[in-house]
Amino acid sequence: MMMVTRRRLALVGILMTTTPTQAEDNTMRLEPEWEYVADTVMGGVSTGEVRDVLIAGRDAVQLTGDVSLENNGGFIQMAFDLAHGSSLDASGWAGIEMEVFGNGESYELRLRTDQLTRPWQSFRSAFEAGPEWQTIRIPWGEFEAHKTDAAFDPARLKRMGILAIGSKMRAGIALSSIQFYR
Repeated sequence: MMMVTRRRLALVGILMTTTPTQAEDNTMRLEPEWEYVADTVMGGVSTGEVRDVLIAGRDAVQLTGDVSLENNGGFIQMAFDLAHGSSLDASGWAGIEMEVFGNGESYELRLRTDQLTRPWQSFRSAFEAGPEWQTIRIPWGEFEAHKTDAAFDPARLKRMGILAIGSKMRAGIALSSIQFYR
């Protein structure tokens, strides 16, 4: 049984939806409806949650939990669909920008496009989330294909996720914003 929890989470006083909003600073803020997904879909035993928090003066959404490698597991994630399940054309943007606060661990940003047909396929980029607010920019060219021969196409984005994955760890990462940038 897959562990999935869907919640509408508020960031900066805005009820989150999957609708992007254009900003005046060459960014397009994403306003996701985050869901929690764990490795229990494949028999794993990792546990966690996604919740609204106030960290170091900022409203944020936070993924916390324990990643376990037992029973072929090894991940927890918070993810969202773009454009209500259809693809979103982000080809006019240079990449993704996030405001993150973490516990010093390494995390992955994973993207899925309408080219991918299997749940284990993705385009991914790792980043470290330190114990203070920081801006992380990941250009499209830094996303690596995983278990697919497809080339990443930002015009075909469907889903994004932040994962704690691959090692036994206590996850703790918060985002105060996520957006496309130029």
